[in-house]
Amino acid sequence: MAVTFDLFGTLVDVDQPADPAVAVATELESRGVAVPDDWPVAYRQVHVDAPAGAEVPLPAHVAAALSSRDVAFVHGDVRRAVIAAFDPEVRTRAGALEALEAARERGPVGLCSNCSVPELVGRTLVRSALERADFDAVVTSAGCGWRKPAPEIFEITAAHLDVEPNDLVHVGDDPRTDGGVEGVGGTFVSLEETPLSAVPDRLVVIDR
Repeated sequence: MAVTFDLFGTLVDVDQPADPAVAVATELESRGVAVPDDWPVAYRQVHVDAPAGAEVPLPAHVAAALSSRDVAFVHGDVRRAVIAAFDPEVRTRAGALEALEAARERGPVGLCSNCSVPELVGRTLVRSALERADFDAVVTSAGCGWRKPAPEIFEITAAHLDVEPNDLVHVGDDPRTDGGVEGVGGTFVSLEETPLSAVPDRLVVIDR
């Protein structure tokens, strides 16, 4: 079997902006982008027609929102503004390293994370007690184009780990998204039922 982990709320906790629209607007203005008066409304509207379950990277959404208000901008400035708005303080959750070690004893280990902000997963790992080398594959929704619970993100993760999707055991904190692994025949370990400290013992039971 292969064990995959959600990142945010599972292996780490991060401080997110209280109001993402305001945080993005502040970073846009610092780069000379004229933010429209109705920005909170524009930010929350859908501007990119994407298939159900698909991920729209946040810079693409912000660029489309600005375009909908006829605001001129440089795409690089939008990307940098989004990245800066979500620059995280990171805390590794108790039991994370032990859970990863136990997973490694069972087979390949992957990270499967919903994240629409470019570079955020990489910067989070650097600022945590985790390392990129802890994972045989790192799959993000922005990178692969699909958000959990869409089956495609789990299928892509399984392919990177060279296993069948039904061989995945996915550990996460949100049954609505992480529980999507069950849709491809995998096993979901919910932190609502199994605390992170108990994941090593749970993996032993599953592997029997």
